[in-house]
Amino acid sequence: MNKILLIIQREYLSRVKKKSFLMVTFLVPLFLIGIYALMIFLTANSFRNNQATIHVVDQSGVFEGRLESTDRITYIMTHDDMEAEKSRLAETDESKQYLLIIPETLTDRFSVELLSPETPGMAVQNAVENHLEQALRDHRLEASGIDSATLSSIDPRISVAAKELTADGEKDSSTGATMGIAMFLSILIYMTLFIYGAQVMRGIIEEKQSRIVEVIISSVKPFQLMMGKIIGIGLVGLTQFILWILLSGGLMAIASNLFMDTEAVAEGMAAGAAYQEGTGGEIMGALDTIDLGAIAMWFLVYFLGGYLLYSALFAAVGSAVDNETETQQFMFPITMPLLLAYMLSFGVLINDPHGGVAFWLSMIPLTSPVAMLVRIPYGVPEWQILLSVALLIGGFIVATWFAARIYRVGILMYGKKVTYKELMKWFRYKG
Repeated sequence: MNKILLIIQREYLSRVKKKSFLMVTFLVPLFLIGIYALMIFLTANSFRNNQATIHVVDQSGVFEGRLESTDRITYIMTHDDMEAEKSRLAETDESKQYLLIIPETLTDRFSVELLSPETPGMAVQNAVENHLEQALRDHRLEASGIDSATLSSIDPRISVAAKELTADGEKDSSTGATMGIAMFLSILIYMTLFIYGAQVMRGIIEEKQSRIVEVIISSVKPFQLMMGKIIGIGLVGLTQFILWILLSGGLMAIASNLFMDTEAVAEGMAAGAAYQEGTGGEIMGALDTIDLGAIAMWFLVYFLGGYLLYSALFAAVGSAVDNETETQQFMFPITMPLLLAYMLSFGVLINDPHGGVAFWLSMIPLTSPVAMLVRIPYGVPEWQILLSVALLIGGFIVATWFAARIYRVGILMYGKKVTYKELMKWFRYKG
């Protein structure tokens, strides 16, 4: 046990003392917050400076007096010759100048032309379409003897307020926030298991290539070396996550106080035809419906369990090959279950988090780190989570036993192309 602790200490300290570890740990939260702040600033600034002037040639005569200017678009009705307007537009030095040509005949589906010296942005194009549709709708309602104001007053707007029924009563719920967190956790756990698992495999390959492992094996057993590496690198990852959470939480709180005007961000999303409803207060209200503390706790549990499981398998692969180019044939069957759960998380799991497929994926140890973390924000019975964790621990024990039998032989094998048949021989080897 003391030897394993020494290996854990060596693996942990040798990595956390590296400048690269310190830079990544402290700069990643700053980088993310910087991107967040820059996105808000640039989006808000682009809309403040996006005042467009549109000269309208209305050949139909329908839109005269119906197109109202907004704080971002100014409509100017013109009765000049169309060719003269085109020539003026082509010769202008002013930016954000457009010429809107409306045809004489208006059918249910017709096209208008928006001319400009440069390609217009999506925000201007979408706004013009909406203004024209509204103006034409009002015109047709009036022609039919229908008061548009009366029609608008009786036009229903229904929103569904999701609530979760618990033993303690009703609890507010937000499907959008839940789905967002589920997808974020899916991506995060998928990436981290690969990153830190690959570090274990890469470390073993490097020691094997340098032949330093021969010296180490003379002092410790192969199983002790494997477990020390897995746990040591796992603690490095856990340290990094805890620091990221603490730093990101503090920086986000500061950034939220500095950038309270999230309306500009919502309008920025509208420019990309992906309008996000609600203000920052509504977003925070949606997040309040989710137990972020419990999610963070279970994330750490499944990160550790998934990391230990996959790192044992990655360690076996690293011991069986002489360089990273030979790992592909063994990596594919190991990573397929995790990749399958990751791909299904964007469809099956978030659409039916309590269905049969989601349940079984969250119970199988090779897929549960991703599947269960996607399901937890939606509310999962405690017995399912505990059963899933127990099976994950059991899977780690089995995987470690399997990997150790390959590791003890493969760690000292050099210069031989390894096949699956050869791995099974190592697995059955007694000694």
